[in-house]
Amino acid sequence: MTSADGSPTVVPDIPYVRRGEGERRATYFELFFDLVYVFAVTQLSHHLVGELTWAGAAQTAFLLLAVYWAWNYTTWMANWFDPEVAAVRLVLVFVMLASLLMAVAIPDAFGDHALLFAASYCALQVVRNGFVVAVTPAGAFNHNFRLILIWSMASVPLWIAGAVAHGGARWAWWLAALALDLAGPLVRYWVPGMGRSPVADWAIDPGHFAERFQLFVIIVLGESIVITGATASGSGLDGPVIAALVCAFVSTVALWWLYFGQVAGAAARRIAADDLPGRTGRDAYTYLHLPIVAGVLLSAVGDELVLAHPGDPLGWAGALVALGGPALYLLGLVAFGRRVGRPQPWTRPAAVLLLAAAVAPASRADGLLVAALTAALLAALVVADRRYAATVA
Repeated sequence: MTSADGSPTVVPDIPYVRRGEGERRATYFELFFDLVYVFAVTQLSHHLVGELTWAGAAQTAFLLLAVYWAWNYTTWMANWFDPEVAAVRLVLVFVMLASLLMAVAIPDAFGDHALLFAASYCALQVVRNGFVVAVTPAGAFNHNFRLILIWSMASVPLWIAGAVAHGGARWAWWLAALALDLAGPLVRYWVPGMGRSPVADWAIDPGHFAERFQLFVIIVLGESIVITGATASGSGLDGPVIAALVCAFVSTVALWWLYFGQVAGAAARRIAADDLPGRTGRDAYTYLHLPIVAGVLLSAVGDELVLAHPGDPLGWAGALVALGGPALYLLGLVAFGRRVGRPQPWTRPAAVLLLAAAVAPASRADGLLVAALTAALLAALVVADRRYAATVA
């Protein structure tokens, strides 16, 4: 079997695998599948808003990593396997159900619903990877997924042990489990006696792969609009609330523009021209999209805090969220752009430094003022980006 550019690939020619030449797009089922993760991101936002402490932030960050990792692995699998085939679709339906159960458990994932969260996560990882091993013939592709399956199964005891433990012991088990999962792609799923998965075997469809991660960014940005709209609707819609809503909307549009204006398209083209697209996909999307997603999530929480009390001082926690979200997002964009060979303008790291320096004064300022200044800064970055793009074109 050959890849989209006609080069040989280790992906087997079996009925479950995507077929056809040329550009592939996300299927309707993949868009339907993502709806579960819209709910999951909303749950994460509500979890952080409800417990805006260092402990709550640590829990939300951990849960976000697990949710993103579940979606990310499924995206890699669906880049090769066709969701229009009934057997593949049924597996993805199971993953979708397990993801829903995982999302439902988020509010009390570190409490009474720890086992539901951990068991759902483990089930979707093992069943999905086990299916690929079961239906593919012996060869390089099957060997790669056997390595991935072994790594997925190795973390299961750690997840379950953490679910039945309490307090610090739960954190210890779960951090070890998540660290094991996150390390897999970096060490190419090395297993004693079986070797590693060669990066050259990670042949992906560049257009489809990039599109799926772009859609996930859209999911998180969309959740930002939903949460701000719902908060504004329940806050009386007086003048300050409407002004805060406008600021939140401008910030969300600017975040979208900063990602999709230049770097998103350049990244897809870079992967398409890469000799090892799987390695670039791993670095640029699997890992470097994490700060981008987390930044949007934090920004949405900051907008919600301002909308709820636009005339009140933000306080340290509110300022860290409201300004840390855009800063983390911009850092992610800079790292992402660098990895795909699209250097970012100096204005982006400069804005990160400015946002970091503004946290202390922002903690004592009214939320509406902070939101307005943040929206103005992000809008200015969009203008600066367009000028930068014109100079390097």
